[in-house]
Amino acid sequence: MAVKEGNLEAPTRHPLDWKRPEFYDEASLFHELERVYDHCHGCRRCVSLCNAFPTLFDLVDESATMEVDGVRKEDYWKVVDHCYLCDLCFMTKCPYTPPHEWNLDFPHLMLRAKAVKFKQGEVRLRDKILTSTDSVGSLAGIPVVAGIVNAANRAKPTRKLLESVLGVHADARLPEYHSKTLRSRLGSGADASRRGEETAGTKGRVVLFTTCYGNRNEPIIGEDLAAVFRHNGIPVTLAAKEQCCGMPKLELGDLESVEKAKNANIPVLAQLVDQGWDIVAPVPSCALMFKQELPLIFPDDPQVKKVSTAIFDPFEYLMLRHKEGKLNTDFKHPLGKVAYHAACHQRVQNVGSKTRELLSLVPGTQVDAIERCSGHDGTYAVKTEFHETAMKIVRPVVNRVKQSQADHYGSDCPMAGHHIEHGMADGSKTEHPMSLLRKAYGI
Repeated sequence: MAVKEGNLEAPTRHPLDWKRPEFYDEASLFHELERVYDHCHGCRRCVSLCNAFPTLFDLVDESATMEVDGVRKEDYWKVVDHCYLCDLCFMTKCPYTPPHEWNLDFPHLMLRAKAVKFKQGEVRLRDKILTSTDSVGSLAGIPVVAGIVNAANRAKPTRKLLESVLGVHADARLPEYHSKTLRSRLGSGADASRRGEETAGTKGRVVLFTTCYGNRNEPIIGEDLAAVFRHNGIPVTLAAKEQCCGMPKLELGDLESVEKAKNANIPVLAQLVDQGWDIVAPVPSCALMFKQELPLIFPDDPQVKKVSTAIFDPFEYLMLRHKEGKLNTDFKHPLGKVAYHAACHQRVQNVGSKTRELLSLVPGTQVDAIERCSGHDGTYAVKTEFHETAMKIVRPVVNRVKQSQADHYGSDCPMAGHHIEHGMADGSKTEHPMSLLRKAYGI
């Protein structure tokens, strides 16, 4: 029976069977890596997405057989190390995803490999520190410490020392820390007693999952979100407590820490859903974690499923309201030309280009959408061994921004936006789309 060339059906995902002993068996892993690498070598459609695929294809082309069987097994890890789980290959490129009989899920295979590596203890101290966002943020956010950390991150001598000791590239941009967090600015009881106007797809009142980045590194995004939502008659409150969504630990392969974060966050959020609240997260990776990754890692947890159906990308939420005639379109200021980078972890949520659609509603605004990975990933771009590659990946995005001669540029992912800003190297500043929307409203 002939194998069909490509998959014409929508890709489907299987749960991640990560508690099965065979999941961590290295021989079994290498057998599957070889199978999938061979299919990727024969296709090569994903060569432009990230550096994982060029790394694989170079290994094959430079081997004695010019096939996957000529690549040393220990070199398989080089491909794994360059994958930062953006999911674009699975969602936008690969013709062999399930239900195709070849059953390729490259990102989740890379996740399995990272989990095996983590279980074997082959993880650098740097990577454990960089992914411990709550712990690092709590320390760096202490008022006096925050100033010292921010100053040290801008000082060349300190950065050179950080590079040599920890492996954080001296030229990579590191986020600033704010001692006055978003949670302290908004207050956990904000709008708690108010009710919004429901639509077919929304409750009209939202819990803002602040995210570790939004809480301590760039709280202005959450402040702008709260202002925009309240301007649209949508009450905004915070959960009584929250931890990191777990995405950084997922990308490290530390699935037990992901489970701990899930056990801390899900009961709190599920209770709020039961009380009639929707949830929004200003960082796409965090929304994706609750929408897609946790349901695949914990497929039998009903509370995880409950939260996954109640969490939204902020612009997705506003456009659902617009569909029912509930969006405030009384914009005061045109934005001119906006070069808008669509973040990978927003694109793979399969909600459409809602940010572009909403900004385009502002009179006197033209949105130039750039659908290409920035190469940041939260930690990948700051690591010594990957920083130059990350700057290479972002170069086409930077070129598009420069060619557009836009009045504003930015990304739903604030880290991607700053990575683009770093590549621009002209003193211009990224602006988050939510901040642009607040500017358009004049609030």
